[in-house]
Amino acid sequence: MLSNSPHVGHKVAGCLLFLSFFHLAAGSSGKDTQSQDDLHVIHNNQLDLREIVFVIQSQSNTFHVRQAERRREDLLKQARGFTEKQPVVLLLHSLSENEGDWSILPLLPYLSHSFGKNSSWIVFLEEETNVKLIALIKVLAKVDKNKEWFLGKPLFDEESTIIHHYAFAENPSIFKYPDFAASWALSIPLVVRLAKKVKEEPLKSDFTIDLKHEVALYIWDNGKGPHLTAVPELCTVPEDSPQASHCATTVSKKPPLCGEPVNKEDIFVAVKTCKKFHSERVPVIKKTWEKDALFLEYYSDHADPSIPTINLGVPNTERGHCGKTFAILQRFLSSAVPDTKWLLIVDDDTLISIPRLQVLLSCYDSSEPVSLGERYGYGLSQGGYSYITGGGGMVFSREAVVRLLKSGCKCYSNDAPDDMVLGMCLNALGLPVTHSPLFHQARPEDYARDFLAHQVPISFHKHWNIDPIAVFNKWLKDDFTASQDELKSAKTEL
Repeated sequence: MLSNSPHVGHKVAGCLLFLSFFHLAAGSSGKDTQSQDDLHVIHNNQLDLREIVFVIQSQSNTFHVRQAERRREDLLKQARGFTEKQPVVLLLHSLSENEGDWSILPLLPYLSHSFGKNSSWIVFLEEETNVKLIALIKVLAKVDKNKEWFLGKPLFDEESTIIHHYAFAENPSIFKYPDFAASWALSIPLVVRLAKKVKEEPLKSDFTIDLKHEVALYIWDNGKGPHLTAVPELCTVPEDSPQASHCATTVSKKPPLCGEPVNKEDIFVAVKTCKKFHSERVPVIKKTWEKDALFLEYYSDHADPSIPTINLGVPNTERGHCGKTFAILQRFLSSAVPDTKWLLIVDDDTLISIPRLQVLLSCYDSSEPVSLGERYGYGLSQGGYSYITGGGGMVFSREAVVRLLKSGCKCYSNDAPDDMVLGMCLNALGLPVTHSPLFHQARPEDYARDFLAHQVPISFHKHWNIDPIAVFNKWLKDDFTASQDELKSAKTEL
């Protein structure tokens, strides 16, 4: 039995609810034979499969919808193997038109209202989370469903980090938060109480930066709510790993079948810089990833032919850079640069792997309005918007740029935050912001070690207190003698 502390208006999408069911990883179900002992446990425990509501944290982009639907179908296939009692599985992106649903907390009143009386658990999964259904039921059956529980695979910070607002600065490792890729679960009593709190008390933070940490903080509530209870069976090892034998969840080892990597000729790279960083930051790019980009231009407030840089006629600003970014968008659609399918905009202190980006982009359709990177949120509980945070790299399909500029979207000042202005414009147009955890707004040391352990990252950001060339070589440089299959393993964390 697990131990835990004893402390303890949204949507009208009911019709969508029952149309949405979820899948668990291919390879984790069909080839597994259910033993008689397993079936005995399932039929004799006090947890009915229909008491579990699965929520896959899906996205509305075509590729991600396809991934979520595959997960849904596999889960239902597993369930049919031992019972006629089908679980409820929800695809998060389909539950309503509320942009803030992905931040989970605004979703809680809906979950409480719809499932508070007849369910026992809400289990959240990411698109790449593989589930062994019988093993997961065994885990949940050990826990008293009538108490408040917050279950997951714990992550912790080894040092205080900017992405967590330097929380627990004196002892960062004391606070545990869930690795979403392993799945995480809330008991219904906890969901009901949290839902009431969400409705009665406005959410305090305007920004959503690292959702898993912020959800854990909200649940913990300065010690008034439950801490995260570690569940060893919730794992992020590959499904065919020897370490996975005890696991109820794993992550996919095989990449999605997305075709060949996008050609270098299809990506145009725009680097934002300024005169004071020409000698400090630009040389790092030239020594690391510049050689992997076929089409690349540096945009500055000063034209320097030795780099070379291009002056777009926009004065440098200490922050924001909206004027410069919109000038880049306009130039991308002009005849001044090659006609490419994709635009990548980065800062001069962004470290990025172009080959891994080529692999990732093979999963997306450039004829769709794709905006891709690390997703943040602003005011999501009050009708706000999502945006791609700029430091980790912002990727746009040509169609997305065309629609943005055609809409009349523009900066309210040259030093407005470019990524947030773009997020507002995309939201106004009804165009999705697509999240990939492989892009990172901060340095490797700003993320939990176990979180990065199951990734093949695409980018990091900032040179502060690090050797950026050493960081690139450790985290982002590929051995080009490696096989194409090894390179394509970058797709496992889409």
